[in-house]
Amino acid sequence: MSAGPGNIRGVNTKSFLVRFAAFLFVAAASLACSCAARASEAKASVGLKLVAEGFVSPLNIAWLPDGRALITDQPGTVHVLKKDGKLSEELFLDLRPKMAKLRQAFDERGLLGLALHPKFAENRRLFLYYSAPRSSTAPTNWDHTSHVAEFKTAADFSKADAASERLLLAIDQPQFNHNGGRMTFGPEGLLYIGMGDGGGANDNELGHGDIGNGQNTKTLLGKILRIDVDSGSPYGVPKDNPFADGKEGLPEIYSWGWRNPWGISFDRGGRREFFAVDVGQNLFEELNIVVKGGNYGWRAREAFHGFDPKTANKPATNAPTADARGRAFIDPVAEYPRPPRNKPPSQTEPQGISATGGYVYRGKAIPALQGKYVFGDWSRNWALTDGVFFTATRPATDREGRWTIEFLPLVEPAKLGAYIVAFAEDAEGELYVLTSGRNTLTGNTGKVFKLVPM
Repeated sequence: MSAGPGNIRGVNTKSFLVRFAAFLFVAAASLACSCAARASEAKASVGLKLVAEGFVSPLNIAWLPDGRALITDQPGTVHVLKKDGKLSEELFLDLRPKMAKLRQAFDERGLLGLALHPKFAENRRLFLYYSAPRSSTAPTNWDHTSHVAEFKTAADFSKADAASERLLLAIDQPQFNHNGGRMTFGPEGLLYIGMGDGGGANDNELGHGDIGNGQNTKTLLGKILRIDVDSGSPYGVPKDNPFADGKEGLPEIYSWGWRNPWGISFDRGGRREFFAVDVGQNLFEELNIVVKGGNYGWRAREAFHGFDPKTANKPATNAPTADARGRAFIDPVAEYPRPPRNKPPSQTEPQGISATGGYVYRGKAIPALQGKYVFGDWSRNWALTDGVFFTATRPATDREGRWTIEFLPLVEPAKLGAYIVAFAEDAEGELYVLTSGRNTLTGNTGKVFKLVPM
């Protein structure tokens, strides 16, 4: 039989070509899906792009409506980063005259928090958390008083007016450390404030009471607070706060059982969850998802483990799992240990001595980070500039199970060589890391970097 134009060796070429084209389409689609899946599972790596430098210890960034940025420095100054990448010579605000005298050594006091009102472009209101001198009503052997205050800016956002200060909260602090001070507005427009337990160690020193400040709902220390800055005088209390009626606890409290929440943030995507790291005592650092009315365990718990001030260097085996009212403590979603004493830190297992909270990545520049919580540790060694980056990933099958913490490799530079003091997020969901080259409030080694793909 002769071969016609539509047949080759007995095969209908038109039908064959149609089937073959369909096969190629399915194969290509399958390959694309496979590549996309592999990309989402790929190990991310990042580089650092220098944004600004010359600070002592920069702790916050906020973006102005005209594209400039505010950067706070822990000793008490607020700087303007111009759109050309240079710092303005004139300070946006200088709070140093209003602040407690800081040490020329390690110090956890200072200008610690900054949050712009959600309608800042219209009302020019911003909120700061800073360490003021001890109030006249505080015990004379206490250290200082933390202020949460509102300021207003000039009409052109060129600077803030120091005289416009309106004090919202004055919280007396028994020691100089564990101040908390991280602040953020939630998606509903309310202001959240992280408060440390008042300092010292073990939550049982001067000013910490019999059960510790973390478990005492009659103090604001050791809590995450939530207030309404758009109502009341000087603020309002949301009606659904756990102790809004003031009977069992202070009405400003949103959650409690915290040691020193150094980093709080809302996920701008996904479930819009509220994240907080809590700096540990001697053994573990932890990552939490915060819920209203949750008790996160300190000082009865350290991460997933029992804690007893009398045996702080080993987990307590007989520690309670519920608070005095019988409500179960809420475990973190992840933890990592501190390096063993007198041994170098692991190069394969996440370790550190002070968790620095970050953000769930929702930017576009680094797809492999999408949906992961990006954070770090201040350093793996008190005396060395050994800050490290981590990611935390929700389990794929057990959506409520423990998250996995992994190193986030740094390519350029290959080693940070600095202490990680804070993270920041811009309007596009891209992330920034704020660092200092010293563990004291001296020098001008503080820098701001943007995380970029490598």
